Amino acid sequence: MDEIPHGADVRARLWRGGTDDGGRYAVKVSGGGTPAGLIVAAHLAERGVPGVAAPVRTRAGRLYAERDGVRLSVVPWVSDLRALDGPMSEAHWRAYGELLAAVHAVPVTGELERLLPGGGDAYPSILAATRDVAGRLRDQVDSGDPLVADLAARWAANADRVSTLLAGVERLAAHRSGSAVVCHGDPHLGNLLLGPDGQVWLIDWDDAVLAPRECDLMFVVGGVLAFAPITPEQERAVLAGYGAVDIDAARLAWFLAVRALDDLSDWTRQALDPTGGPDDRATAARIVRGLVSPVGLVTLADTALRDLDERR
Repeated sequence: MDEIPHGADVRARLWRGGTDDGGRYAVKVSGGGTPAGLIVAAHLAERGVPGVAAPVRTRAGRLYAERDGVRLSVVPWVSDLRALDGPMSEAHWRAYGELLAAVHAVPVTGELERLLPGGGDAYPSILAATRDVAGRLRDQVDSGDPLVADLAARWAANADRVSTLLAGVERLAAHRSGSAVVCHGDPHLGNLLLGPDGQVWLIDWDDAVLAPRECDLMFVVGGVLAFAPITPEQERAVLAGYGAVDIDAARLAWFLAVRALDDLSDWTRQALDPTGGPDDRATAARIVRGLVSPVGLVTLADTALRDLDERR
């Protein structure tokens, strides 16, 4: 097995495993979360949703093995090429939309209702965490730690934007409700794998939720990753594959703002953690800089909220 460094979940490790007969598998251990993602992936694959690989069952027929609170899962390794590493053809972009549409079209069973959280349900704790981090950084501009001082300066420079996001999430909370479908919850290009002839797969279903489709489509309308924005042409190709959809602007802005605050507060906490390694802290700080950059998610969410206010 070869360890794969991709991924932001500090509680998980991933390997690419090979078997004597040439088979290849994604072997993952996770010490956090729930097995909901594995159950959802199996559910979708059993219903013929293309681009979703079902977990390999254990000898006892389970989707994972567990010992001492650590979960082990094995899933077929479908591709070495992430969409982030590209290049993506127009066929890939269109297939990306078709895959999201197929996921959203799967009927929500009683088991899924019991299993999956609602998209955005954690927003009160995200608002609290954001205010906590802002308070911690308020007087740290002159910190003797250059990394902390830089983070404090960036939060201060973006205080108005953060305030806009906090107020927007609280004001538009009612818009998060709507017709709930199965959502991947994190279908960015790092979780999309590419195959030949426009084939794509969505991996890492750990953040699956029941939510309005805007919870996933926000990753398409402009993109979420600062270093991999989606162009208007690419967006059109995805939506052509997805099919006719009426995207609710207020709901889209709400999910964008929640995600922006969650990423901003979480990565800042990791950068501030004195027990973290220097490289890990530096990486977290770099991600924060990307979030507040002109093409970052904080900027994207802030623009969506302001545009919504102007239209009203």
